[in-house]
Amino acid sequence: MVPSPTQIWCVIKAVDMRLRVDGLSLRVQQAFGKSLCDGFTYAFRNRRSNRIKLLVWDGTGVWLC
Repeated sequence: MVPSPTQIWCVIKAVDMRLRVDGLSLRVQQAFGKSLCDGFTYAFRNRRSNRIKLLVWDGTGVWLC
């Protein structure tokens, strides 16, 4: 079961949807100066704003949704 995040952070700048966990986690570190292990959810959008990706820490690892 995935725990409910306490906060959802949105990355406003569009990202390449081919990026995976490593690439997106680097964006989180660059944009917010945070680690994925903080319990928050991070939302990313593509250029057209018709798709999103979420990175969620579940306590044992990162989920890419």
